Amino acid sequence: MYIYEHPNWPNFIWNKEKILSLLSTISHRQGRLIGRMESLGFSLQSEANLESMTLEILKSSEIEGELLDRDEVRSSIARRLGMDIAGLVPSDRNVDGIVEVMLDATRKFQEPLTNDRLFNWHSALFPTGRSGMQRIVVGSWRKNPIDDPMQVVSGPIGKERVHFRAPDSAVLNKEMKLFLDWFNATAEVSPLIKAAIAHLWFVTIHPFDDGNGRLARTITDMLLARADGISNRFYSLSAQIRIQHKAYYDILETTQRGSIDITAWLNWFLECLDRTLFASEEALSRIIFKARLWDKIKDHDLNERQRKMINMLLDEFEGKLTSSKWSKICKCSQDSAGRDIQELITKGVLKKEAAGGRSTSYVLAEIG
Repeated sequence: MYIYEHPNWPNFIWNKEKILSLLSTISHRQGRLIGRMESLGFSLQSEANLESMTLEILKSSEIEGELLDRDEVRSSIARRLGMDIAGLVPSDRNVDGIVEVMLDATRKFQEPLTNDRLFNWHSALFPTGRSGMQRIVVGSWRKNPIDDPMQVVSGPIGKERVHFRAPDSAVLNKEMKLFLDWFNATAEVSPLIKAAIAHLWFVTIHPFDDGNGRLARTITDMLLARADGISNRFYSLSAQIRIQHKAYYDILETTQRGSIDITAWLNWFLECLDRTLFASEEALSRIIFKARLWDKIKDHDLNERQRKMINMLLDEFEGKLTSSKWSKICKCSQDSAGRDIQELITKGVLKKEAAGGRSTSYVLAEIG
């Protein structure tokens, strides 16, 4: 029996005592993060919002196996937020559509969620009317014949494993009305609990041919924005879900095959959110460092190679930076790489690493 076949569906129950302590911890961490962000200047808030939204879109798509170009996503968000920043690149309509969905959900988080709004989001996710090579129903609920149900499967052809079978398409109007009436009603539970329930409920109904996971996470972000009381996003839940993606699918499958007691799902969701908020505090420190560094060198005349490498170092450069690696990445001579590095050392941007070795390596200098 799937959870939606239970006679009391969708009247979920859970053990409040088992999640009360975790809920309290998250609310405290959430308030502390928002307070810290609001104490910063507008430019730093905007930068943190841009970085968090970029990460959220990239990782939500990555969970579904779709890799987007980071620069395109970042540029698309920046343009739509009216941010005047350097390094913007063109973005294709697929990226623009995903960005428009996220911004509509988080900038207008207080507006009701309706059939038409969901249909518009779905159409924006699939502007060509196709998922890969396959044509799908776009901007409307899926239409599956009874003898060909919507299933979530994995494995090679002939050895597929069915993880979940969605409700028949004939009941989608009824199911989505129940969901949307609950979603738009005044919450009788914690906003964080409502976000967790909405995620599970929507992905269980699975109302579209494709994109259900991404839209479930978008709906979750909308409710988290309501919980925060602000449209700016300073953390990415999808980034943490991506790290725990196997556990994410496992807990969904277990819950969807279980009873209407969703305590285990709520506990997993809240623990994931707690890790998200903890990670965001570290990310915020990096954003502040990045902003202060660029402010420090804004009047210096830097070439494109130097700007490129500084940005790479700020975005968690892999391995150690050496002059030979600089030369290879920037496609320049070893002598040019050496001059670039020495200029940045003189300007106080780079410093030699103290550790010795066969090759001298460099790191970003501390900012006073």
